[in-house]
Amino acid sequence: MPGPVFLEGERSTLRPIEEEDLEFLQAQANDPRIWRPIGRSRPLNLEQEREFFEDVVCGDENVVVMIVVESEPVGTIALNWIDWEVQKAELGYWVASDHQRQGYGTEAVEQILEYGFDQLGLHRIEARVFELNEPSRRLLESAGFTQEGVHRDVEFIDGQYQDAYWYGLLEDEWREQDG
Repeated sequence: MPGPVFLEGERSTLRPIEEEDLEFLQAQANDPRIWRPIGRSRPLNLEQEREFFEDVVCGDENVVVMIVVESEPVGTIALNWIDWEVQKAELGYWVASDHQRQGYGTEAVEQILEYGFDQLGLHRIEARVFELNEPSRRLLESAGFTQEGVHRDVEFIDGQYQDAYWYGLLEDEWREQDG
């Protein structure tokens, strides 16, 4: 497994994304079962994936890690656009189609929330989910997020405009449910 373990869960671990992961990431980003729910509508070549790796994964505004099960990458999870002044970030994640509905996303979200609130000192973590992604909406709600609003017709996916639902979780709300 490339890279050391960053966060350890019961069934999965989170580790840094390495250059060796780029082909896996590109293949998943071009899988319609992944790109539709996350709102991508254009194919991604290896050079574009490399640019994402260099600009986003290696950037200072994000914490982007690989979800790994038994040394096999199964998805990614991130705290994006960290705003240190306001102490907030946007949660983003996906799990490869062959590994969905097995609890890996739920465990990864729990791990990254704990990291964000306890280690980074965030006050608020928010997430955006497209209307066609009901499983992700359920995951966020089970983790304690509250739906705060809807951006209507914000993305054009599969020939249709899609609404985006915005969710938020405050540190004190997260601590109340944990205790």
